[in-house]
Amino acid sequence: MERKLKLIWDFKGPTASKTAQHHEKHLKEYILLEKLSLHITGYLDINEMHSIAYMIVTDSEMKPTRDALKPHRGQLYEE
Repeated sequence: MERKLKLIWDFKGPTASKTAQHHEKHLKEYILLEKLSLHITGYLDINEMHSIAYMIVTDSEMKPTRDALKPHRGQLYEE
């Protein structure tokens, strides 16, 4: 079974939450457009001035997705 990786985009400032929510919509569009195997996305408010948007990809899909979307960071995803 392939590893799953969480690609993360950080947003900061008073509009961070709305921006992360909007970014997640684009991540969902990308998943459908590129026919990626996983359809896991989300956003999370860390605090009132920091939010993240994320998507989960397989190891084999990570490099092309990373190069196309330029996430700020990544980590192993554990369910």
